[in-house]
Amino acid sequence: MNFEKEITVLLSSNNFIIYIETKEEERLEFILKKISKKVFRKKIYSWNFIDGYNNSPNYTENGEKNPLRALEIVSRNQNNNIKIFFLKEFYQFINDLSINRKLKNTYEILKKQNQYIIINGIDKTIPNTLKEYITCIKLPLPNKKEIKQEVERFINSSNSKYHNLKEYICNAYTGCTINKIRKSISELIIHDLSETKISEHITKEKEKFIEQEEILKFSYNNKYMIDIGGLINLKSWLKIRQPAFKKIANVYGIKKPRGIILVGIQGTGKSLSAKAISMEWNLPLLKLDISKGFAGILGESESRIKKIIEICESISPCILWIDEIDKIFTQNININDSGTTTRVTNIFLTWLSEKNKNVFVIATANNINNLPVEMLRKGRFDEIFFVDLPNLKERIKIFKIHLKKIRPLTWYKYNIYYLSKISKKFSGAEIEQSIIEGMYKGFYNKREFNTQDIATSIKEMIPLAKSEEQKILKLREWGYSGKIKIA
Repeated sequence: MNFEKEITVLLSSNNFIIYIETKEEERLEFILKKISKKVFRKKIYSWNFIDGYNNSPNYTENGEKNPLRALEIVSRNQNNNIKIFFLKEFYQFINDLSINRKLKNTYEILKKQNQYIIINGIDKTIPNTLKEYITCIKLPLPNKKEIKQEVERFINSSNSKYHNLKEYICNAYTGCTINKIRKSISELIIHDLSETKISEHITKEKEKFIEQEEILKFSYNNKYMIDIGGLINLKSWLKIRQPAFKKIANVYGIKKPRGIILVGIQGTGKSLSAKAISMEWNLPLLKLDISKGFAGILGESESRIKKIIEICESISPCILWIDEIDKIFTQNININDSGTTTRVTNIFLTWLSEKNKNVFVIATANNINNLPVEMLRKGRFDEIFFVDLPNLKERIKIFKIHLKKIRPLTWYKYNIYYLSKISKKFSGAEIEQSIIEGMYKGFYNKREFNTQDIATSIKEMIPLAKSEEQKILKLREWGYSGKIKIA
């Protein structure tokens, strides 16, 4: 059911006070005017605490800017031509005792007169004493039809060269508010951007919009492909599932991929894999910022996890990358967190099971022993992969990848096979660091670094597999136990 139908049903079902959560006040007012004209053939009467009523239903009243007086005017009004009173940002006042009581009294009058109050706000702050009287809903982000109307209006009015790109531009603006679309498309037309620059422009606008929330980091860069050594099984699994994001997959009846968990030793390419999948699949990558995902205020963490889900779904198809998921969702509950971890975990688990949007979740973990068992069952994630230390063949490829980056013309002069042989039990990150250390040695001696410089660095380094030998052995035993797939 779309939003207009939802409001129409509510107005026909004895919901006399409706609270609508949204940041798009102008868009909401436009929709309400449209509904009122269609259903009641009447105008709506808007109020705010600075200007009072617009098209005032009572021209002689004084003090109508006062919220209590605003309700008084509603309760005294006998004008049958008025059906909807739109009280802008009235949620700011409903915790006041007198306003609270007056709303209850006004509710009874609205029932008799078949009139309605609609309130808008940016969050749900309805006191318990009013929950019986107020119906709460949320204004979703613009749908495809609304976006298309905005895009066509701008493009048609400017005689723009972008007529043939309307469909592409509409899809690119999915997840943006109407105001964001208007500002962005105005800049697009004013700067007369080329076809190749349009995607970059819209992506930057989305990045600003998402990072304003300070919960997710936006990444969308398909200029440079990321090459990862090894992980053959993971690559094969991903290759088979990539076409499932296309429209034809719906016709076939195939379910959209839900996500994967990558578990393994630090530095083995788990995080790099998330970036590589985003680039290979050409989907925006949203990274959950752990440090900002949870707050100390009671109820704030739950609100933030819901916001994360809302943002991801609004710009789908996309990839949500949760790095070190074992630090966020844990079965070892902290007794001092007032149940916050449990509530946040339950919200996330429910979403994983029920989500129907194209949001592919990539979760990385160094250990999943602390993760709730419910999170690991099939249906939440498609698969769990163990990412092990690279073998000889994989180490050869990793050395080649990193050397090609820094010495694209002379990489073959290094004895890669020898370096790979002596770097047993090194992770991909440790291999990269050994090359960097070798470069420092060569630069310090004012010459080009060579194979021996890297070999010396390898011999001097103590890899994690040695410094945390028992822990790594235990993790590898679990990885090869047959309980999960090898990446």
